[in-house]
Amino acid sequence: MELSISHILYGLFTLLIIGTMVMRKGIVLPTLFGTFIIAWVYKGSLIAGFTAIFHANLVAAQELFSIFLIITFMLALLNSLRDLGADKRMIQPIQKIMVNGHISYFVLVIATYLISLFFWPTPAVPLICALLVPAAIRAGLPAITAAVAIAIAGQGMALSSDYIVQVAPNLSAISAGVETAVVADQALILSLITGGIAIMLAYIMYRKTIRSKEDVRNNIELENIQTTKEYTQSQHTNELRVWSKLFAILVPLALTGVVSYMVYEKLNTGRMSGLEGGDGAAFIGGVAVILLLLSTIAFRRQHALDYITTHITDGFVFAFKAMGPVIPIAGFFFLGSSDFAGAILGMEERAPAFLFDLVQSTQEYLPQSALLAGFSVLLIGIITGLDGSGFSGLPLTGSLAASLQNGSIDATTLAAIGQMGSIWTGGGTLVAWSSLIAIAGFCGVSVMELVRKNFIPVIVGLVITTIVAVVILSRI
Repeated sequence: MELSISHILYGLFTLLIIGTMVMRKGIVLPTLFGTFIIAWVYKGSLIAGFTAIFHANLVAAQELFSIFLIITFMLALLNSLRDLGADKRMIQPIQKIMVNGHISYFVLVIATYLISLFFWPTPAVPLICALLVPAAIRAGLPAITAAVAIAIAGQGMALSSDYIVQVAPNLSAISAGVETAVVADQALILSLITGGIAIMLAYIMYRKTIRSKEDVRNNIELENIQTTKEYTQSQHTNELRVWSKLFAILVPLALTGVVSYMVYEKLNTGRMSGLEGGDGAAFIGGVAVILLLLSTIAFRRQHALDYITTHITDGFVFAFKAMGPVIPIAGFFFLGSSDFAGAILGMEERAPAFLFDLVQSTQEYLPQSALLAGFSVLLIGIITGLDGSGFSGLPLTGSLAASLQNGSIDATTLAAIGQMGSIWTGGGTLVAWSSLIAIAGFCGVSVMELVRKNFIPVIVGLVITTIVAVVILSRI
C-alpha cells in the first residue's frame, strides 16, 4: 500500500500524542495542531487546514453530545437528591451491615459499584467516603484497604464498563465503527472479570491487616477521615423529611426498574425494543429528568421553575469539565477514519483512512495473532490512560481496534479491551494524578501508597481478562 505524506504525518502526530501522554502532559494542543497540518498538506490548501480544525471539533461534538446530556441529567438528579437529604438516606441502611472489617470490605465494593454505575464515581465518592468509610474503619477495616475497595469497584470496575450512562462504550464504538450496545456488553463482561480478580486478589493480599472492632476503638485513623455533618431530622421540616424518605426509596426503585426492564427485554427477546446503545442511555436519562423534576418541585415548590435551571447548569458545567477536552482529541482520531474524514475535510467521495491505511501497511510484517493484537491494544490503552483521564484515549484505542481486527479477532472485542486498559489506568486506579487523589484525600491515606496497593491486583486482572477476551469472547 502506497502511503502519502499526510499518512506519515498522521502517524508521527499519533506517536507524538502517545509520547505526550506518557509524559503526563495535556494532548489537546498536539491534536489540534495535527489536525490543521494534516488537512493542510492533504488538501494542499491553507484554508482547508483552518476549516478542518473547526469541522473536526464540530463532527466530534455532534457525535458525542448525547454523552454530555446523560452526564448532565444524572448529576443534576444527584444534586437534587442531595438537597432533600435523600442521597444520605439511600446509603445509611448499609452502615448497619458492617459488623466486621471483612464484611465491610465487600459492602464497600458492592455499594461503590452500584452507586458509581448510575452516577459515576466522581460524584459518588464523597458520599461513600463520608458515610461508609468511617463505619468500615470502626468495624476494623484499615483506611488504605477501604480506599483500595472503593477505587477498584468505582474508578475501575464501574467506570470501565460504564454500562448505564454508556459514555465510554459510545466513545469506543463510534471510533471503532461498531455498535455501542455490543461494545457495552463485552466491556461489562470484561470489567466484571477484571474487577472480580482485582477485588479478590486485593482482599487475599491485605486481609491480614483487617482488625477486630475492639482493636480500633479510639483509633487515631478515624481522625484522618474527612466526614460531613451527620444527617439529622431536625435539619428539615416534617414535610421535607417525608419527601426525603420517599425519594430515597423511589429513585433506586425507578432506576433499578429501568435497568431490569432493559435486561429482561434483551434476555427474553434477543433485542432491547429499540433501547440499544445511545437509546438505552436516553431511556435512563429521560427517567432521570422526570425524577429531577419531581424532586426539585418537592424541595423548592415555589421556586422550582428557577431552581431546576441551576441543577441543569451545574450538570452541564460538570459534563464539559469532564468531557470537554475529549472533543478535540476525538476530532483528530476521527480524521484518521474514513467514516468521518470526509465531513472533516469537505470531501463527499474517496475520503482517506489515515490510521487504517497505516496499520494495513504493516500487516504483512506482523504475525496474524489475536493475542498479539489484544495485548497491543491493551498496552496502548494503558499508555493513553497515563494522562489521568481514562476517556481521552478511547478515540485512539477504538480507531486502532478497527484497524487491527482480522479473521481471528474483531473490532468490538479489541475496542472493549482498549477501553479496559485506558479507564482502569487513567480512570483512577493506577495513576496518582487522576481522580484517585479524591479517594485518597477523603480516606486520609497517601495517594502513592494507594497506587502501589492497587497495582498488582489490577494488572493481574487486566492480563487475565485480555486472555479471556481473545480466547473466548472473540469466538462467540
